[in-house]
Amino acid sequence: VQLQASGGGLVQAGGSLRLSCVISVRTSTMYAVSWFRQSPGKEREWVAAINRSGDTTYYTDAVKGRFTISRDNAKHTVFLLMNSLKPDDTGVWYCAARAYGSNWSRKDEYDYWGQGTQVTVSS
Repeated sequence: VQLQASGGGLVQAGGSLRLSCVISVRTSTMYAVSWFRQSPGKEREWVAAINRSGDTTYYTDAVKGRFTISRDNAKHTVFLLMNSLKPDDTGVWYCAARAYGSNWSRKDEYDYWGQGTQVTVSS
């Protein structure tokens, strides 16, 4: 299984980006998916998650009301729509997939990781 993240870029504060994560397996619905952010000099931190069917989503408090995670299982793709971006959102963004787990923020519960896509938000 491979994950391919894309959609990052340079945007001004208040702008929007949509990240995509393509899961290279027909059985992508076996996996719940999260997005993590790694800001310069900081640990990789969990931001948002979506369950296998796409009907339940979870967010860290800092992005609630600004970000929306979704998935298109027919296209094996998970999206993260990021609105009202802030400079603090700057970092490398990773998608990760897991078959089972109990804590979205635990990196060791994820089976597969994408390569990351850079998001830079200027003030």
